[in-house]
Amino acid sequence: MSSDSTKLLHPKFTRRDMIQAGSIGLMGLSLAEIEALRAAVPSRTQTRSVIYIFLSGGLAQHESFDPKPDAPEDIRGEFRPIRTRTPGIIISEHLPRLAARSHKWGLVRSLSHPSNDHSLGHQIMFSGRSDAPPGFSPNRPSGSDHPSMTSIAGYLCRGSNNLPASAVVPFHYIHHSGRIIPGQFAGMMGQRHDPWLLQAAHNCPGYGACPNCIDHERRPLRHQGTPVFQTPNLRLPEGLSLARLEDRRGLLGMVERQQRQLDLTAAGPLDRNRASAWSLLTSGRVRSAFDLERESQSVLDAYGRNLFGYSCLLARRLIEIGVRMVQVNLGRNETWDTHGNAFPHLKDNLLPPMDQCVSALIDDLDSRGLLESTMIVMAGEFGRTPRVSRLPQFYALPGRDHWGAVQSVFFAGGGVRGGTVIGESDRNGGYPRVAKQTAENMAATIYEALGIDRHAAWHDATNRPFHVYHATPIEGLTG
Repeated sequence: MSSDSTKLLHPKFTRRDMIQAGSIGLMGLSLAEIEALRAAVPSRTQTRSVIYIFLSGGLAQHESFDPKPDAPEDIRGEFRPIRTRTPGIIISEHLPRLAARSHKWGLVRSLSHPSNDHSLGHQIMFSGRSDAPPGFSPNRPSGSDHPSMTSIAGYLCRGSNNLPASAVVPFHYIHHSGRIIPGQFAGMMGQRHDPWLLQAAHNCPGYGACPNCIDHERRPLRHQGTPVFQTPNLRLPEGLSLARLEDRRGLLGMVERQQRQLDLTAAGPLDRNRASAWSLLTSGRVRSAFDLERESQSVLDAYGRNLFGYSCLLARRLIEIGVRMVQVNLGRNETWDTHGNAFPHLKDNLLPPMDQCVSALIDDLDSRGLLESTMIVMAGEFGRTPRVSRLPQFYALPGRDHWGAVQSVFFAGGGVRGGTVIGESDRNGGYPRVAKQTAENMAATIYEALGIDRHAAWHDATNRPFHVYHATPIEGLTG
């Protein structure tokens, strides 16, 4: 490949581009809004979906899905294991709801990658690529980053009801310092392929299942931001009635008909973008999907009336109306970063609402006939150190440090064999002992669950192709 293929070029605009830009304005929608509502590139399969629940900060495997009851106290920690419905599988005592549903989920206890750094760990687990991208910066996203799995899903899949194929709820991960966590976006694929963000929560400075907020260093913390979860605003602009919108649609059609003589393909990409916007603004079924208050009180109670519960419920509703992959950011940046005060915070504030909302999501999808076609994946950017440690200058009580060498990843639905455990960590829960898996294996499992062909590729702005699969799906997990 010549060096010319990597040069940055100034964008060139055709007359068609300018007409389309003006046409968008006729709808009262900005280019940015249209891009956010773009339709995705089609794939053969239109019915298989993934919900990727991300636990930023790093879930401690010992305190969740890989307890070590026979290890010394400074390794096993304070929690006791409990039996699950599946003989031989034990998990944390603070995950009783999931324990009762073990026949519907599986675990991978041996996923490993080389980084203990938050930013690179996020990049790895968002993209499913274990290597650092060229020129990677932990302080900001870059156009040279590997694209997120959610971006690739949006590129290769097609949503229903003219909606984008991929979405992120309820916010992007932004560090309390203001640093935007890398890996969440399309990177090399280009900004126009960023996942559709549904901003639905205020940026409370606390962590956890707001309004039950915590601060890992200091307690108590008062929740800031009301309401806790706000349905994205899909209303028409002020002063723009549906009748006026129909008039604009007619005018838009007239302009496009005039342009078709200049370019017979002019309407294609714009038609998909406009259809997404139109569907959101005018379709009662689509708009109602964002109104969580339409759910019964029993469903809201089942998920939990907090940030965790509302986010998982919105994910189910998005899958139901045709979005193919939804990333649920369960807790703000580093909510699960339990360096200290780990045991009371996990016991009282983090594990119970996670246990509740994920169990409710499994039950809800199952009752609606969607669990078999929807895979739930839950992971963080890394696990935690096998040995409990103290940082008395910051925390009153102990916790665990960053640990990329091993973590447990949770899978349910989408053909996952219930009651299955793949891999095993060593006796201290520090390294894979059997069936080591990588971020690439996890990504391949997600892509296969979406029905993406193993020979599929995505293309960058210069039309260079890049493989989607970099490993095989996790063997024995599904089937």
